[in-house]
Amino acid sequence: MNMNEINQVSALVVIPAYNAAKYLDELIPRLRTYVCDENLLFINDGSTDSTLELLKKYKVRHINFPVNQGKGAALMAGFRYAIRESYRSVLTIDADLQHLPEEIPPFYALDNGNRLIMGTRNIDRSVMPFDRWLTNNLTSLIISIFSTCRVRDSQSGFRLIPSSVLKAIDLKTTRYDLESEILFKAGVVGCDIAEVAITTVYEGSESFINPLVDTGRFIKQIWKRIWI
Repeated sequence: MNMNEINQVSALVVIPAYNAAKYLDELIPRLRTYVCDENLLFINDGSTDSTLELLKKYKVRHINFPVNQGKGAALMAGFRYAIRESYRSVLTIDADLQHLPEEIPPFYALDNGNRLIMGTRNIDRSVMPFDRWLTNNLTSLIISIFSTCRVRDSQSGFRLIPSSVLKAIDLKTTRYDLESEILFKAGVVGCDIAEVAITTVYEGSESFINPLVDTGRFIKQIWKRIWI
């Protein structure tokens, strides 16, 4: 079996990384416990710290953006690579250890190349900051309505997406709103959505989401669904 045939039954794990140097010494060895190097791809999104140097030190496959382009653009680069190399699916995971590499295997177990699998956190006010709790509940409700599938944690970036869906939808956004756009458009093409329970982790990680700006981008997504 050649590499192309292997990729057709494999998931490419894509990790957008922006100023993630402080996490990589821990993250990369933990990822390698569950993901072979051939299926691992980092996107260095114009980091100004030592992220790129550490990716080179650990000899992990990566794409380098000289300047920051946004999480959506980083994900799109990973999607294009996965499609070009004939991977069946793409598993996205954040670089800040909010997503635990130890929770990757359940995604693999449900991957049949046809369903989108969402990592779903405990959306509980007692464990989630209020602004994230409110935004997540509202966006999850709206996305569930428009995608015609129940989505309980629409803001989770820990998800597995079939390459067939990525080929079928035309993605246009380049920031955090890309993740919402994927869910909107996956529903339109009739993609089933399954869930995997994941741990809720917030301590010690910095959010690069701008609540005002990114909420505005989400509202724009809704407007397009209604009128365009």
